[in-house]
Amino acid sequence: MRAELNQGLIEFLKSSPTPFHATRTLAQRLQSAGFRPLDERDSWATEPGGRYYVTRNDSSIIAFQLGRRAPLDGGLRLVGAHTDSPCLRVKPQPELQRQGFFQLGVEVYGGALLAPWFDRDLSLAGRVTFRRDGKVESRLIDFQLPIAVIPNLAIHLNREANQGWAINAQHELPPILAQVAGEERADFRALLADQLALEHELNADAVLDYELSFYDTQNAAVIGLNGDFIAGARLDNLLSCYAGLQALLAADGEETCVLVCTDHEEIGSCSACGADGPFLEQVLQRLLPEGDAFVRTIQKSLLVSADNAHGVHPNYADKHDANHGPKLNAGPVIKVNSNQRYATNSETAGFFRHLCLAEEVPVQSFVVRSDMGCGSTIGPITASQLGVRTVDIGLPTFAMHSIRELAGSHDLAHLVKVLGAFYNSAELG
Repeated sequence: MRAELNQGLIEFLKSSPTPFHATRTLAQRLQSAGFRPLDERDSWATEPGGRYYVTRNDSSIIAFQLGRRAPLDGGLRLVGAHTDSPCLRVKPQPELQRQGFFQLGVEVYGGALLAPWFDRDLSLAGRVTFRRDGKVESRLIDFQLPIAVIPNLAIHLNREANQGWAINAQHELPPILAQVAGEERADFRALLADQLALEHELNADAVLDYELSFYDTQNAAVIGLNGDFIAGARLDNLLSCYAGLQALLAADGEETCVLVCTDHEEIGSCSACGADGPFLEQVLQRLLPEGDAFVRTIQKSLLVSADNAHGVHPNYADKHDANHGPKLNAGPVIKVNSNQRYATNSETAGFFRHLCLAEEVPVQSFVVRSDMGCGSTIGPITASQLGVRTVDIGLPTFAMHSIRELAGSHDLAHLVKVLGAFYNSAELG
């Protein structure tokens, strides 16, 4: 099972270079398993035992299985994750031609580790909006091939490189795509029109706009002398999306189960399709009774917010509290912060720990050092929006927000197992 899950994750990462592609991949797999798509612009007709999903902005998705037991009786079992990762986004008017090279101006999305983006074989993917026959349409594209690179400056010209240097995002990050001759001018939108024709066999009258991200073309892989690790891009947080999907597909159908994978977590979640927006609440309002019954149902529910945790790095162990250094391949991590950067409390942590013990899944705890700042995630945002009890958890990883991250190859199976138990749990504590 472990090897099968890991290979499934690798394939999922390959098909999901952007939040748009991740949402499409999730939707395809849900639909193949019998989940029916719903359109927010239509009236919904749902029934007990039904399996459904709804997307917003093509980059966020909520899937749910209506249990045989009414939600008002048993509450909702929610698992939350996010579809976005730090990356380099192409600017609206990106063309640069310097020293005979065609480059694209980029904007840094989220809190990216920038140095690892140099000297990588990069491709480009995302959503393109265009006009065809007088109508505005959108399609996803993925060049797949390595079409760009950000070469480092040779150490001979930067003798202080290994002493650390500040990377200027404006001047040093534009990727190189090609060489151009003489006065030839590169047209990026014409390039996108060609890609639309190649991928979708359509001729766009005009490319109107786009949301495109560069990504590393190196596939994820199980690595290490004994295959102990998974290395790949976007493990934060597609690893949790994939684990939640696998658990939902295996749910027994007795309880009402929800998987929420939203965009824009890396930039604060404040958007129409982010965790700090109305997406989840509006979907639940259409599924649950109004007023008093809605609040009662939410108060009987529980959210497991799954977002990667910081594993204790052997070269930087002093960056962790000595008693709270999560280890790779030692199970999911319960994340705690007394200042509510995580929404975990003693009851929700206790219930998750109870599930792990019952399923014989190892479990760990993380608290940031008292002299360091603590990041946050979708857990506190969703808890404050919806008023739902929440526990923040995640699998330990190294190099979070790098172009290539590292996780334990045993931990995915641990997380899928405990999330599956959560979805099938008759009681929520």
